[in-house]
Amino acid sequence: MIKDLPKIKNDLIKLLRAQPLAVLSTQQEGQPYASLVAFVSNDDLTRLYFATARSTRKFTNIMKDSRVAMFIDNRSNNPADFRQATAVTATGRTMEVAPEKQSGVLELYLAKHPYLKSFVKSPTCALCEVRVGTYFVCTNFQNVVEVHISK
Repeated sequence: MIKDLPKIKNDLIKLLRAQPLAVLSTQQEGQPYASLVAFVSNDDLTRLYFATARSTRKFTNIMKDSRVAMFIDNRSNNPADFRQATAVTATGRTMEVAPEKQSGVLELYLAKHPYLKSFVKSPTCALCEVRVGTYFVCTNFQNVVEVHISK
């Protein structure tokens, strides 16, 4: 049992709310592929959402293999980051958001990224959901804690 789990989850929520971008990792035939995406999380940490054009390599990769990782951090590109930055890797499975859930997810997504409204409302855009299984939270350069999501 992790002693400070409530604090870690609270810090994780703060980080996910504060950071607008994440690196999404997919794969194609065993070859990793990374993409920068604008994302948002739900309140209970079980879902991360991002939008992408259906014509992208990342969307093609997700349709072939739904397993993904998302990397979110708060580094400032200074030497102090080695001790002060927090880096999180979320692993899970991705799928396109079901039509009946899109309005709620769009509202959440656009509250954080209002400048992407025309992009996410385009018929060529897919709103995607990562069902998070585990968060790997790294602090103080090498202190890693696993937070397993049970929903």
